[in-house]
Amino acid sequence: MKELDIDKLNEELKGKSPFEIILKVLEFAKNPVVTTNFRPYEVAILHACVLIKKDLKVIWCDTGYNTPQTYKHAFELIEKLKLNVHLYVPNESSAYRDAFMGIPGIEDPMHKIFTYQVKLEPFNRAMKEHKPDVWFTNLRIGQTEFRNSIDVVSLSREGVLKVSPFYNWTDEQLDIYLDQHKLPNEFKYFDPTKVLGNRECGLHN
Repeated sequence: MKELDIDKLNEELKGKSPFEIILKVLEFAKNPVVTTNFRPYEVAILHACVLIKKDLKVIWCDTGYNTPQTYKHAFELIEKLKLNVHLYVPNESSAYRDAFMGIPGIEDPMHKIFTYQVKLEPFNRAMKEHKPDVWFTNLRIGQTEFRNSIDVVSLSREGVLKVSPFYNWTDEQLDIYLDQHKLPNEFKYFDPTKVLGNRECGLHN
């Protein structure tokens, strides 16, 4: 995907709907995936993607620290949308990790190790096994400084084309989308690696 003209593609996709963006990218994608952690509004990207490509691989990297509400929401969506889920979890259990480090604060030197164990290692393992050329994700402008600096399409560090069909959408627009398609949402979500809502999670920057 490194040979793609990212600026030209973003210009071509400007003003397009999420469905149009997904359809356009799938014209040349050979091995696309969509990633999720079932956080708030994730249902939108999952619904839009599988509506167009029913068998699209859904990579779920579960940190092991999700709330009961998030797990219930995940299982509901997997059933409702017939998701082709590939689940990845840390090599160490949360109970094992709690015994010697707990959930370190962002100033704690152990925080990097914690983030690697619960998020980066499972994600890297998933990407290595599936080797996608296109990665659909639900990044949106206004979420973090880094996400404000990209666009609908960008390249990951590994050269995978990262596509964010809802990049320019607001929460209010997504609320309308979910209402129109009768899709559930869930806000009791916890990311142990971010601490603050506007911090980058480590997968994208």
